[in-house]
Amino acid sequence: MAAPTKTWICTVCGYIHTGDEPPESCVLCGAGRDLFEPYEESAPVVPDVVSQWRCLLCDYVADGDEPPEVCPICGATADQFEVYHAECVEAVSSGGTPQTFVIVGAGIAGVSAAESIRKASPDAKIVLLSKEAQLPYYRLNLTRYLASEIGAEHLPLHPEQWYQEQGIELRLSTEVCTVDVDQRCLSLRSGENLSYDKLILAMGSHPFVPPVPGANRENVTILRSRQDAEYILAQIQSDTRVVVIGGGLLGLEAAGALVGKVQSVAVLEGYGWLLPRQLSQTAAVPMERHVRSLGIELYQTVKVKEIVGDERVRGVRLEDGTLVPADLVIISTGVRPNSYVARLAGLEVNSGIVVNNHLQTSQPDVYAAGDVAEHLGVVYGIWGPSQFQGTMAGLNAAGSVAEFVGIPRSNVLKVLGFDMFSIGHVAPEDASYEVIEGTVNDHYQSFVFRDSHMVGAILLGDTSQSAHVKHTVEQKKDCSRILQGDRNVASVLSFLVDQPD
Repeated sequence: MAAPTKTWICTVCGYIHTGDEPPESCVLCGAGRDLFEPYEESAPVVPDVVSQWRCLLCDYVADGDEPPEVCPICGATADQFEVYHAECVEAVSSGGTPQTFVIVGAGIAGVSAAESIRKASPDAKIVLLSKEAQLPYYRLNLTRYLASEIGAEHLPLHPEQWYQEQGIELRLSTEVCTVDVDQRCLSLRSGENLSYDKLILAMGSHPFVPPVPGANRENVTILRSRQDAEYILAQIQSDTRVVVIGGGLLGLEAAGALVGKVQSVAVLEGYGWLLPRQLSQTAAVPMERHVRSLGIELYQTVKVKEIVGDERVRGVRLEDGTLVPADLVIISTGVRPNSYVARLAGLEVNSGIVVNNHLQTSQPDVYAAGDVAEHLGVVYGIWGPSQFQGTMAGLNAAGSVAEFVGIPRSNVLKVLGFDMFSIGHVAPEDASYEVIEGTVNDHYQSFVFRDSHMVGAILLGDTSQSAHVKHTVEQKKDCSRILQGDRNVASVLSFLVDQPD
């Protein structure tokens, strides 16, 4: 069969299609075939019309002429999306032999990198390696899957056909053992060697399991992958007693997902309050009240001595001698970057793989993004920055110029009806910070300022102003008017609504 000889460009998003006829619809943005035109090498690839939308709450980026009705990650509505422009993005062509881009890791950072490479370099060879056996999926939706809010069919980021249409070679169940940065070659667990021109490391992170005696007993697990979620669902019954070690974001979401399915759920937290990275001690009080109202038992300021039982777990013993009965234990005590491949390769690694503003590692042809990357001393470890870093890394690897200059950490959490939003510095470190906090209609709100700028905030119960808060913090808006006024929550909310974009 003769190879197709024609090339077509989507006039909306710049997607390049090769074939005798344009496709029925654009695989990136959904534009109809009437919005394709013949593409010549001299034609500009970057279209005038931008067809990507960024969620103002969680930074999820969606393709399409219109924003989605609901964000699949945090549930934000269409009016909480803004037009998304990747900075300094220019599509490039190699002008010669197509380059080979290998991406290690198929989480949101890896998939976003593959997408941006394809848009920037239509002729590139892209190989996406995943250690997992399943199609790349929304990791944030694992707890929704546990709660039976969504089915397994809603977990994948894209259907298998999408990768084929994009010309992305997706290789599942593929583990990278070593990287030779001098020879630009990876060795795989299968014994195969794989060469690259540009490499993007997006291996994500792994759960940190503290050295607790008994942690290797049957029915002691973590929640990081789809396989973990499947294991948990297979173990629980209506009379199962569940203990979650760790009262952070994932631990609480897991507890909330299971509380209606099992006999009991208890959360053990070593800190003095829940969500210590996202909430101040004051803000944690209504959250804790709500969690208890769901029937979840809370143990705070406790230390785990051992996980007891025979082959199977029977309970968790605390340092004070208390035994918390358990038939299933979920350990949720944080994550650590999967940096071992980078360390073996001789790349600069601190907590994560050290990258510059272009997401380059200490080797110019090797990039890193997502949970495994450390930028300016920060490993973000959350969805939004991972997606953004993946996009930037892909663009830069493909020859464009895009800078990641860091963004304030923000979190959107919904525990069975309780909405929470936090961003930036939520607990003042010294007297240079000023806090304006209070309750409006029984909803706690706190705003942290420094040098006339809002640097952090917490919204509990009512998160309707979260998009305005996020914009104010990220854009470093001048908030001197607030600090010179009445200094109450009402004045802050009024400022957020009235300020120009």
